[in-house]
Amino acid sequence: MSATQPGLLVTGLPRSGTSWVGKMVEAGRQVVYVNEPLNVRHPPGRSPGVLDADVTHRFQYICADNEDVWLRAFRRTLALRYGVGRELRRNHAPYDIARMVKYATAFTTGRLRGRSAMLDDPYALMAVPWLAERFGVRSVVLVRDPVSLVGSYRKLGWHISLDELLGQPLLTRDLLADHVDELREAAAKEDEIHTTALLWRVVYDVVDRVHRHVPGVLVRRYEDFAMRPEEEFGALYAHFGLDFDERARAQVVAATTAGEQDSQRGFVRSGTSKTAFRPMDSKQALAAAQNRLSAEDAARVTAITGEVLDRFRPAGTAA
Repeated sequence: MSATQPGLLVTGLPRSGTSWVGKMVEAGRQVVYVNEPLNVRHPPGRSPGVLDADVTHRFQYICADNEDVWLRAFRRTLALRYGVGRELRRNHAPYDIARMVKYATAFTTGRLRGRSAMLDDPYALMAVPWLAERFGVRSVVLVRDPVSLVGSYRKLGWHISLDELLGQPLLTRDLLADHVDELREAAAKEDEIHTTALLWRVVYDVVDRVHRHVPGVLVRRYEDFAMRPEEEFGALYAHFGLDFDERARAQVVAATTAGEQDSQRGFVRSGTSKTAFRPMDSKQALAAAQNRLSAEDAARVTAITGEVLDRFRPAGTAA
């Protein structure tokens, strides 16, 4: 692989399978895995050694009007230049030191071997066009069925405030102008199902209108990876300019056809990684995800996501 290979990005709304897909790409041992540098929480974000810029919002929007603070930071990250001094000045806990050693080693080794930085970051979703334009980053944007995604949020007790979007004037100006009033109205209510479904609809409207037309951006359904892992990961590796060799293929098969004992295990972490990942039978997991909402709530989600959902259905599939 050429040392000038551009960076790679796996993104989509949180709980869309980005960690799973990112780990399957990492399994080919041709990239350096970088976990959520644009996450406002530490860890995994707010690590200047990895990305030397202050993230102010989830789904940070970056464009020509605010890029000055981001250009140098991403240039270093994508070139696999880890800032040891910067990291030490901010983060000093034992876990932070261990994580620093891990990333510093991975960045240096990857750079010397000519590998690409691969960002696994759902919170980079609104920065996709800028990363492609400024750095030639190749991205895959994952789209998960909204009923499954809302059910996953409910199971985990997750809540993402719509103020993360509304609090970014450049984002509302450039990409969300048609949605601002609706987002503000929903933000004032306490209806998690409506809020999460609306987040899905607004974000994937942007993905459909803008992201899918950006060179180097691949928009794929999470369900397709779950149902046809070998085929879909082979295509993704090709999109990223990576070799889907026998080792990578074997890793994908092993991680998507796990036996019952493995699939029932809790999520595991390795080393200093904060990324949850477990072997699973991807088809069984897909079926289970559909059963987390009542029929009434699932119907609400489908109604809210509406015609945007229809844009992502496979050709010939009934609504």
